[in-house]
Amino acid sequence: ADLAERFESDEALDAGTVVEIGGSAEITKAQNELSDNVFGVISDRAGYLMNARKGKDNITHPAVAMTGRVPVKVKGVVNKGDRLVSAGDGFARSALPGEATAFNVIGRALASKLDTNIGTVEAIVTIK
Repeated sequence: ADLAERFESDEALDAGTVVEIGGSAEITKAQNELSDNVFGVISDRAGYLMNARKGKDNITHPAVAMTGRVPVKVKGVVNKGDRLVSAGDGFARSALPGEATAFNVIGRALASKLDTNIGTVEAIVTIK
């Protein structure tokens, strides 16, 4: 479960999408690799949802997990314990040595994904 809050999105976003503040609404999918503007991950199973009545539905105002356990859409190999950073286009990836900062880390992987395909991993999200 995670702690999430509803925000207005500039497009429909799938659960696990990495988002940032910006776009034509309050949030948009994280566009760039190593974005310092990461804000959270779209959640579809929030344990606690703030602003639950904001907006008219989960498409225009999805829940954004800002802390807690949440599946995250990832590209490439991810090892349990890796720090996750934006890979662009709403995905995360494992940070390479020296890339992780307090501003671009989305969270830490709780499981491994050993293939190079697109997939999801359970992660602890901690946005600062």
